[in-house]
Amino acid sequence: MATEEKSIGKGQEDPGFFERDVGMGDDAHSSLGQGDAEDILALQDLDPALNAKMHLVNNVIDEIGWTNYHWKLFVLNGFGYAVDSLVLLLQSNIAGPAFKEFGEVGYANAQTIATYVGMLIGALFWGMGADIIGRRWAFNISLFISAVATIVSGAAPNWASLGFFTAMVGFGAGGNLILDTTVFLEYLPSNKQWALTFLACWWGIGQAVTGFICWGFLVPSQWNCESADNCPRNSNQGWRYVMYTSGALVFAMSIARITVVRLQETPKYRLGTGEDAELVETLHSIAKRYNRTCTLTLEKLEACGTVKTAHSESRYSLSESFVHISGLFATRKIGLSTVLIWLSWTLIGLAYPLFYVFLNSYLASRGATDGVGTFDTWRNYTLTNISGIFGPVLAAWMCNMKVLGRKYTMVVGALITMAFFFAYTAVSTPAQNVGFSCAIAFCINIYYGTLYAYTPEVLPSAHRATGNGIAVGCNRIMGIISAVVDSTANTGSVAPIYICAALFLAMAVISAIFPFEPYGRRSS
Repeated sequence: MATEEKSIGKGQEDPGFFERDVGMGDDAHSSLGQGDAEDILALQDLDPALNAKMHLVNNVIDEIGWTNYHWKLFVLNGFGYAVDSLVLLLQSNIAGPAFKEFGEVGYANAQTIATYVGMLIGALFWGMGADIIGRRWAFNISLFISAVATIVSGAAPNWASLGFFTAMVGFGAGGNLILDTTVFLEYLPSNKQWALTFLACWWGIGQAVTGFICWGFLVPSQWNCESADNCPRNSNQGWRYVMYTSGALVFAMSIARITVVRLQETPKYRLGTGEDAELVETLHSIAKRYNRTCTLTLEKLEACGTVKTAHSESRYSLSESFVHISGLFATRKIGLSTVLIWLSWTLIGLAYPLFYVFLNSYLASRGATDGVGTFDTWRNYTLTNISGIFGPVLAAWMCNMKVLGRKYTMVVGALITMAFFFAYTAVSTPAQNVGFSCAIAFCINIYYGTLYAYTPEVLPSAHRATGNGIAVGCNRIMGIISAVVDSTANTGSVAPIYICAALFLAMAVISAIFPFEPYGRRSS
């Protein structure tokens, strides 16, 4: 951002870090409000009316610039990232204590599978639903479902009911993650699109918070049984307290979303539905609230024509679903981009959980966990999770560099992660284990955080949530497979770690050949 946006007038709020010139970007970002910037998909022979209207809307979003409304979205949308990581870690941490209480009857990895199944269904349901019914309702409802299910799961009377409510937690959280990036992006000025990568730092925050909650309730002996032989409910309340506390936190987040942001439907969704008047009203209300200019008028939008490709004739029909899926393959280039994105999510969905599935058994076979007590285990766990916060922060800076952009930020993140995976085979002491775990948590989030942001940036707006939902769904399918592999494979072998490293090499290659680079361009 070599050139600052226009100066703050009387009554405007200091926008702080995001609005100041911090040396990131170039002139392609600075004059976007003048209508001379290129939209990513503008030359893909899509609906001409939609292209023309999208250009006008992008211009006025840039004209308004970054405001405190975006700060609120950054925090409250970040809650969704935090909840997604919280859900994944909760089930893995409470499954052991709960399994003891219920007499170790049932499938030991049932909670992992239930979580991923819920997140898979949630990603597909809420992803496509957000393209059909709109972002606003899906954004608010999905997090509320996750909060209620988390609290109720703490009262589960048996292993099967815990699995059901765990799946419901995943159903809400899995869909919410898709809406976080979609909603934030569709309000972002284009010279701040790098903030979408920065948003992923909330993933690490969610992991760290989960670690602290579990550390507080799963360690004290008065709340946790030592064995399944004598483990009544009143002596094993720790995991239930974890769920109650986490659920209350998520519930507070869901209420904050409704009361603090009061989210209106996103302008880019309304383009597809023909709600031009409501779109203009939304943008003018934001501009007025923060004393910014907004030159968009209803007449300008109507002069562009009627959008015909965003929806079917019947919004609530099977043909509507076909429209959103086929729209992801509208041209050869868009179709290639969609396939490569889905493949990337599939590979990271296999590599990430498999590494952690095999890690403990492999380290134990090498003596790297000898002498590590309960306190040290949770301390190391927390340090690793905190390290993951800063990967997306670095990625946000990298992806806004012209020499790297989004594509090569992912390449760098994937290759560095691969190197640390290969190096992990030499770990033989607890200290080495902590160091490498923290390094991998940091580096893997450079790639992961950028992929989360890149995916919605290059998808067509009318089908963005559907494409994002399918991408995340591919990721969840691989999570289910990893849980099954954990139950049947030899976890003491070094081979799985080499396989995970090789998968990251494949991800680096795919990132390099992505057909679209969002740097210096505006999302459609």
